[in-house]
Amino acid sequence: MTSEATGGESGRDSASEAGRYATGYHAPVLCKAVVDGLITDRSGIYVDGTLGGGGHAAALLDALNENGRVIGIDRDEAARAEVQRRLAPQIRTGRLILLGGDFRDLESHLDGVGAVSVDGILLDLGVSSRQLDDATRGFSYSRTGALDMRMGSSGKTAADIVNDAPEAELAAILREYGEERRARRIAKTIVAARPVNTTAQLADAVRSCVPIAEEIKSLSRIFQALRIVVNDELAALESALESATRIVRSGGRLAVISYHSLEDRRVKRYLRFGNFAGQPVKDVYGNVQTPWSPIAPRLIRPDAEEIEFNPRSRSARLRIAERTDFSDRESPT
Repeated sequence: MTSEATGGESGRDSASEAGRYATGYHAPVLCKAVVDGLITDRSGIYVDGTLGGGGHAAALLDALNENGRVIGIDRDEAARAEVQRRLAPQIRTGRLILLGGDFRDLESHLDGVGAVSVDGILLDLGVSSRQLDDATRGFSYSRTGALDMRMGSSGKTAADIVNDAPEAELAAILREYGEERRARRIAKTIVAARPVNTTAQLADAVRSCVPIAEEIKSLSRIFQALRIVVNDELAALESALESATRIVRSGGRLAVISYHSLEDRRVKRYLRFGNFAGQPVKDVYGNVQTPWSPIAPRLIRPDAEEIEFNPRSRSARLRIAERTDFSDRESPT
């Protein structure tokens, strides 16, 4: 098995674990692999920086002993309300601390609850099933609703970008964040179709200028690009990874689930080199100095059984790394 191979959890275990912690709100991806790879101290403090429906948090709490704690962070009010309902007993006992906000502000959130150092951090970068299925959120081209795409309730919407950005800027967004090779043609078509205020209007514009065989891929790329820009997702990810280096204790771990190459490329480079340029930092003897040591297998994917249970897990990629004792916590980025 190479370092880029599928993870080793059995299909029965992965599918049953996903089903055990799934709700109508969301099904956590690679749940068993996350718990097995992240927890090194059953009495420790772990952070779920992207709480969602609380599936991963529930699994972590079950694996920890009575002294273990989970700090859950999410900026989506609906997600926090779901977790407040689902995990109310754990919140009452203090085993789960629920915080509202963006994981890009990881350090300030943890400072607020006195967690200077933690044993592990999980970042699941995907959109929850509930967010995708809720037409009012505007995340999915298969649901007709307002073209919003905000994870929170403030800032520009996708409609603002689609209708206000100059054609060249819009094309650049679609090319850079959606990796869409027909970005210029699609941007031109969208501009001609303005105003574009609903997911259906945007989807129709895209469909009108791409081959039928490429419709789904192009739609996925365009919606991905706009969602990334609306929520400033890549900058938030980079900030969270840098914060994790300062927060996780030596020997603790970081687990990140990404869903497209733009995310995964940043995670891979940072966990290997401690920077986003992918450049090794060496000491005077030529030894590579890095704050993270990826654990094997370096990349874990859902198996066929989990994908059958939850088709939306298909693109998930999990990387887990252990914090080394490298002391330079301000690694170059």
